[in-house]
Amino acid sequence: MNSLQHECYVFDPRPRYPLVVTAKRYWHPKLFSEDPDALTVIFTHGTGFHKEQWEPTFDDLLSLVESPGNTRQRIREFWSLDCPNHGDAAALNEAELSYGYEEVFGWEEYARSVHGFLTGLGTGIPVDFGTRNLVGIGHSMGAIALSLANTFYPPLNFKFLILVEPMTFPKPPPLEELGEQKLDLAAGAVKRRDKWLSREDAFEALRSRASFKIWDPRVLKIYTEHGMRELPTTLYPNEQGVTLKCEKLSEAAAYRDILGRARTYKYLGTLCSMLPVHIIYGQIDDYIPGFWKRAVLEQACQGKYASATRVPKAGHLIVQTQPKGLAKAIYDVLEKESSRVTNTSRL
Repeated sequence: MNSLQHECYVFDPRPRYPLVVTAKRYWHPKLFSEDPDALTVIFTHGTGFHKEQWEPTFDDLLSLVESPGNTRQRIREFWSLDCPNHGDAAALNEAELSYGYEEVFGWEEYARSVHGFLTGLGTGIPVDFGTRNLVGIGHSMGAIALSLANTFYPPLNFKFLILVEPMTFPKPPPLEELGEQKLDLAAGAVKRRDKWLSREDAFEALRSRASFKIWDPRVLKIYTEHGMRELPTTLYPNEQGVTLKCEKLSEAAAYRDILGRARTYKYLGTLCSMLPVHIIYGQIDDYIPGFWKRAVLEQACQGKYASATRVPKAGHLIVQTQPKGLAKAIYDVLEKESSRVTNTSRL
């Protein structure tokens, strides 16, 4: 990144919990880095991705914060957390993930990791998040993780949440009723290509594919730089080149979890009664059909959500395809909420 500075951390909750968490802290001299009342924003990612995927959104959000005429939001820093079987955490947790997590990786594991990280139930993070004005922003699986992190004890102190394309919905209808919107994401993950000669080879190969052509080039570059690791690995002991940090079998295992998204659907009404919950969807109904999105807002949230926004030209992969539009939607929520939060913190 050109604008934000960053530091990498490993949070170790053992022996209470077997999976470590990898995280990055991002800050900028122009942000309110020393202001105890400024917002500390926690980011979580979707299935198959990693903590660095948010970086273009950070850059675009910072541009809005610094833009003449805009309200200068009081942001202290950003933290982005890997799911335990994704990103840098996947290699560190490789031995543990080989037993009990192979077929199904529950999204509540990500939630538990977020909770332990923020409540200090481990070592490696020199921050007491209990003293911070916390905001949570999660995409897809990450939105579910942030939601369910609030079900553990001790309680978290989020001031508000922003759920981006939360992958939750009511009991799905028969597949034949979904038409073109039926997806078997686990099967697709298993079949995907996951080896390349180099990161440069991976970038060129992916950007030529239709599904990746719509990605913001910055995000795709970050995906090949930070979402891949050198071969050989345990899965490919005799190969050379690069492969995905989140192995395709681990990605498929995450897609197979149905409990986390179902429990979130039932929990959203309670969550919306506890704190402001803002929901951002893409304008394009691709992975999540429109009738499921309406069900989340009207039935699961019981109409208690703080705001609901649609981002133009974006589908489910909004972080990858429309980081600028997403940053604007996030900025609008921050503008609405931040003065209330910072004023309340002084009471």
